[in-house]
Amino acid sequence: MRFLVRDRILGIGDDYWIEDEHGAKVFLVDGKAMRLRDTFELKDAQGRVLIDIHQKMLSLRETMVIERDGQALAKIRRKRLSLLRNHYRVSLVDGTGLDVSGKILDREFAVEYDGELLAVISRRWLSVVDTYGVDVVRDDADPALLIAVAVCVIHLAEKERDEA
Repeated sequence: MRFLVRDRILGIGDDYWIEDEHGAKVFLVDGKAMRLRDTFELKDAQGRVLIDIHQKMLSLRETMVIERDGQALAKIRRKRLSLLRNHYRVSLVDGTGLDVSGKILDREFAVEYDGELLAVISRRWLSVVDTYGVDVVRDDADPALLIAVAVCVIHLAEKERDEA
């Protein structure tokens, strides 16, 4: 399954649609402006909230939290020692984790579980400016979760770049 994500141009608070490979609107990323912490909702095409994403308050490292139906699903933070490439760790509530690595700001990275590829995020396949693709490789993977992970790591990387 391939999804097309248009980059946010104006920053947090902007809403943007995620389309399937046929151009149908599938998910809406609803950025919530005027909040103390960075907050997003991932909604389906009918407007139902599938996933809540927010910045964790009072943490030593920037951390984003993903929740589904009010229950924590995952925490995302940058790995401490990642010198050559951007590496992020997604800690799932069941104790397992996903690894995200690559060139996050260039929209060229992968999401893996236990060494197995789950999704590839890339601009290479697309000719549309300011758009990147999320290619969900495994059929049994949760597309909403993988898109939420991509939104989070891009947001964290951009925030880190802006603060540097």
